[in-house]
Amino acid sequence: MPSAILRPFLVVALVLSAVPAQAIETPRYRVERTLADGIEVRRYEPMLLAETTVATTDYRRAGNEAFRVLANYIFGDNQGRRDIAMTAPVEQRRARDGTGIAMTAPVEQRASEAGWTVTFMMPSEWQRETLPLPNDARVVIRELPERRIAAIRFSGTWSAKAFAAREAELVDAVTRAGLVMVGEPWTARYDPPWTPWFMRRNEILVELEPGTPADG
Repeated sequence: MPSAILRPFLVVALVLSAVPAQAIETPRYRVERTLADGIEVRRYEPMLLAETTVATTDYRRAGNEAFRVLANYIFGDNQGRRDIAMTAPVEQRRARDGTGIAMTAPVEQRASEAGWTVTFMMPSEWQRETLPLPNDARVVIRELPERRIAAIRFSGTWSAKAFAAREAELVDAVTRAGLVMVGEPWTARYDPPWTPWFMRRNEILVELEPGTPADG
């Protein structure tokens, strides 16, 4: 029998392997404009999130630990023991302090002492009033309003070096376009780990001010 530690990952693997990629719900947005190198400025619809923060500076360790906590929640560790569909992407961002949740956060080669926050988007069929409450106090449910976000999309490995390089491209393009960032970038991974690196959809995103005089 699989251990309690591995079981959530095995369940997610079975779910993702049985469901076509196009059937996995992803955030809803419209593209407002395209910057250099295909970087998109998007307008995201409001969404519900389940997230947890892990107090470690290690990016990979934080992702693994947080994923396990959130997977337990969506697969029945909640009040009512309800299953919640898996969505994509899994987002990871640096936390502001030991207990707080960052509204936006960076992807960098180093992490703050606060640790990392990992987020699952909740399927659009759920509302705050109907979404099951988590049994685990480490899981926080949060509502996000409509947001304006710049995103760079790329394939490849999930290394800190790869993320940092793409983050630099994103920040440079946003700055040259005269847009104003709110906070710093974060990562989004759309595919399970067994997906070949050249087929993966990865993104670096950063929130923008709703509009500025310099924004053409």
